Amino acid sequence: MAATLPLLPTTLVGSFPQPDWLVDKAILKGELPPRVRMEKVWRLSGAALGAGQRDAARLAVLDQEATGIDIVTDGEVGRESYFNLFATGLGGIDLDRPGMTKSRLGRDVAVPRVVGPIQWQRSPLAEAARHLRSLTMRPIRVTVPGPFTLTSLAQDDYYKDPERLAHAYAAAVNCELAALKAVGVDIVQLDEPYLQSKPDAARSYGLGAIDAALAGIEGTTALHLCFGYAYVVKDKPAGYSLLGELERTRVGQVSLEAAQPKLDVGILADLSSKDIILGVLDLGTPEIETVDVVAERVRRALAFVPARRLVLAPDCGMKYLDHAVAMGKLRAMTAAAARVRAELGSSKFVLE
Repeated sequence: MAATLPLLPTTLVGSFPQPDWLVDKAILKGELPPRVRMEKVWRLSGAALGAGQRDAARLAVLDQEATGIDIVTDGEVGRESYFNLFATGLGGIDLDRPGMTKSRLGRDVAVPRVVGPIQWQRSPLAEAARHLRSLTMRPIRVTVPGPFTLTSLAQDDYYKDPERLAHAYAAAVNCELAALKAVGVDIVQLDEPYLQSKPDAARSYGLGAIDAALAGIEGTTALHLCFGYAYVVKDKPAGYSLLGELERTRVGQVSLEAAQPKLDVGILADLSSKDIILGVLDLGTPEIETVDVVAERVRRALAFVPARRLVLAPDCGMKYLDHAVAMGKLRAMTAAAARVRAELGSSKFVLE
């Protein structure tokens, strides 16, 4: 749908704190983000679980609207991680006998094991997206793990070739993006954290797989890069391995975490044709930023990105924060956006 947005619109990268009555936070925080299913994290089961996830999405939307967020997500409250719901919903995966690989931190982690052709059979995410669409009149964003990260977090016992696997995943992701668009999603986002950690492979075949995943997808598309959840990764570099290369891709928006790593925002000039979703909230600390602090982060970015191409967001991994902290940080972000808009002379534009 077409929607009118203010200058410097605000959004979430993806996740939002899940209610304590829905998720066991001790289990959530005690393990790495799951790559295969982790049903034990849920406090409910069966039909009650589905109803609880829908209620949690409704509450997440109400919270975002209450804080003034312009582009809404469902907070991924019905997922165990950004990754595993989609990754385990495809044909060609042995769900009973997972594979193993190394995480970005060098830890052994259970991952989907590819034993046959990757096949998109039905959308793992469209039902939740349709529910999200019914909850708000604001533009909505839904995230899907990208083909390069899916390839990086799989044990390939079938293709035996990462490039072939990446393009098989890209075809499945493309089907998923089309299904999400069909239920009214305004912005579809590929989450690709592993582009940063494997830049050589990303250049070799990852960017091509991303373009294949986005082929024919109309409307606004986004690509999210990051260094890992703040809850898991404390020390982060102040720059990204590949940004200029993204200029050649089909993606319309590039999402970067910037607050916790204290990103050198001068590198944003490398993305002169892309909109930037900039992380302006540090999720590595429970301290709620002042409006002054967030506004100054926005002003620094505006030296390199025109306001017309800048979207404001938290860094990634908001689900690990306490709810009250998350709400306080979002209020600071929306108030900072309003302040800087006033300084610029507020204007609006239409998201097609």
